[in-house]
Amino acid sequence: MKMGRQNLERLRNAGVQVAKYHSVFWPDPRRYNNRTHRKLLIIDGKIGFVGGVGIADSWTGNADSPQHWRDNHYKVIGPVVAQLQATFATSWLKTRGPVLHGADYFPPLAPTGPFLAQAIRSGAHNENLDLMYLLAIASAQKTLRIENPYFLPDDLMRKELTEAAKRSVKVEVVVPGRKIDQKLVRLASRRHWPELIRAGVRIFEYQPTMVHVKLMIVDDIFVSVGSGNFDNRSIRLNDEANLDVLNRRFAAQQTRLFESDKKQCREMTPDKTGGLIFAHPIQQAAGLVAPQL
Repeated sequence: MKMGRQNLERLRNAGVQVAKYHSVFWPDPRRYNNRTHRKLLIIDGKIGFVGGVGIADSWTGNADSPQHWRDNHYKVIGPVVAQLQATFATSWLKTRGPVLHGADYFPPLAPTGPFLAQAIRSGAHNENLDLMYLLAIASAQKTLRIENPYFLPDDLMRKELTEAAKRSVKVEVVVPGRKIDQKLVRLASRRHWPELIRAGVRIFEYQPTMVHVKLMIVDDIFVSVGSGNFDNRSIRLNDEANLDVLNRRFAAQQTRLFESDKKQCREMTPDKTGGLIFAHPIQQAAGLVAPQL
């Protein structure tokens, strides 16, 4: 999804400072594949929004039609907003140079609620997202719910998912069905589903439209939401931002959203994921390029 030159000019003419992150015209070609995938909005350093929602027509509805994606986004207040602001500031520093500081960006923030929360910042040379996902999966004792649009866990993450299922953790994953914007990602993802399903992982394909939710709930107490996907691009190439919350009430709210989406899914079973479909040449080719998806 591109903003377009006309929209850029309209913003700049209105006085908005717009910066392209790692433009293709940058002289260092190593940066072309390192993009920002963060979805952040911070107002006066006091109110933050974080999640999976972008600013485009796809998010003008909530799965009310095939053209409108299903997604979650979160408004937060309190001290964690400063962490989100700092995440934005790192991107701004890379693109424009000036350091954002002072009370306009970082005003005093008093605790506002009962939730323990932290912002997770991840990038090409900072694999915090990968470590957080792995530790969360490894720590699960009872339940692990994952909803993610680009579910391409690498070998280590698949190992942790299968180990969780084998120690009787109820592992459930919601992913897009046929209505997905990246067909190659779905092909590459499905290549590994038999291995996961045999281990006890339950996988559900969302049917109504493209599901773009990035949600993980562990043991009904720990929740991670944000921009991070379960793929190599999010973990090792793109800049991402997630919000982690430790609270049973918040986890229960997110579980209700997860279960509501699951009701509109088709569960994938061995007879639907086995057989010759996984020997299809296109699927094999998708698997080869998966590390760069």
